[in-house]
Amino acid sequence: MNVIKNLILGSGPAGLTAAIYSSRSNLEPVLLSGKEPGGQLTITSLVENFPGFENGILGPKLMNSMRQQAINVGTKIIDDIATSVDFSKKPFVVSTERNGDLYANTIIISTGASAKWLGLDGEKRLMGKGVSGCATCDGAFFKEKTVAVVGGGDSAMEDSLFVSKFASKVYLIHRRDEFRASRVMQDRVRNNQKIEILFNSEVKDIKGEDKVVSIDILNNKTGENKNIAIDGIFIAIGHLPNTSIFKGQLDIDDNGYIKVHDFTKTNIPGVFAAGDVSDPKYKQAISSAGMGCIASIDSLHFLEDNNFIQ
Repeated sequence: MNVIKNLILGSGPAGLTAAIYSSRSNLEPVLLSGKEPGGQLTITSLVENFPGFENGILGPKLMNSMRQQAINVGTKIIDDIATSVDFSKKPFVVSTERNGDLYANTIIISTGASAKWLGLDGEKRLMGKGVSGCATCDGAFFKEKTVAVVGGGDSAMEDSLFVSKFASKVYLIHRRDEFRASRVMQDRVRNNQKIEILFNSEVKDIKGEDKVVSIDILNNKTGENKNIAIDGIFIAIGHLPNTSIFKGQLDIDDNGYIKVHDFTKTNIPGVFAAGDVSDPKYKQAISSAGMGCIASIDSLHFLEDNNFIQ
C-alpha cells in the first residue's frame, strides 16, 4: 500500500498554498484538483487585492501561476474528484472518481464553497463582465457606476454598503417583503442615500452582449415587470460549502462549514481544513492562502509528533 504523507483536497488558494508549503517541507504532497480546479478565482476578472501584483492580475492567471509554482516545488497534482472518505481508518482513505482509493497519513480539506447563483443564462454568459459573486473583489471596478445587489441577508447588506463606497447608485433587490439580515445591518442600508431597496422583486434576466447593461425585474406581488439600466450586478444569496462527503465524519455547522479549532484542526486528529470550506466570515483569497499555509504546518507537526517522519 502506497501511503501519502500529505493529501490535499482542492486547488484554490488554500489548497495550492498548502501544497507549496508541504512540498518545501519534503512532505511529497499529492493534490486532488476537485470539481472546480482553481476555485472561485477562475470565474473572476481582475484581482487587485492579492499582494504582490501592483497592477492587479487576472483570477485565472493567478491560479494557473499558483498551480505551476506548486508543481515546480514538487507537488503531484491529480486532476480528479474525491467521491467519499473514511476517516475512521488509519491511514485515512479517500476514494476518487478515476484513480481508485488513496491512502494518507494527513489530509488537508480545501474544497471551498460554491456561490449560489440565480440560474439565469445571462448570469453565466456575463460572468466576470459585470456579473460577480464577490463585492469586495470587484466593487472598486464600478466607480461612479450603477449596480445591483441581489439578496436579503447580512452578506447582501455588507455587499451593498461596500459597493456604495464606489458606485453612484445601488439597487438592493430582494424577493421577499422583509430582510432576514440583522437589524443593525438593515439600519445601515436604509440610512445610506445611495442604496434603493426593491422588495418583492426577482431578477428574471440579465441583459448585455459583452457587458451588463440592464436587468429585467418582476415584482412578485403586483406582477409588474420593469427594466433597470445597470453596469454590474452582485449576487449575494449565499454560499454552499463543498462538504457533503464529510458529513457524519467531521463536525460541521448548521450552514455546512467544517468546524475547526486552533485555526485549521478538525475533530479528527490528522485532518485539517483551510479556506472557504471552513470560513463562513472572511472568504478572501489571501485569508484562504494564509489558512493553507497554517494547515500545511499543522500537518507537518502532526506527522512529526506521530513519528510518520523523522
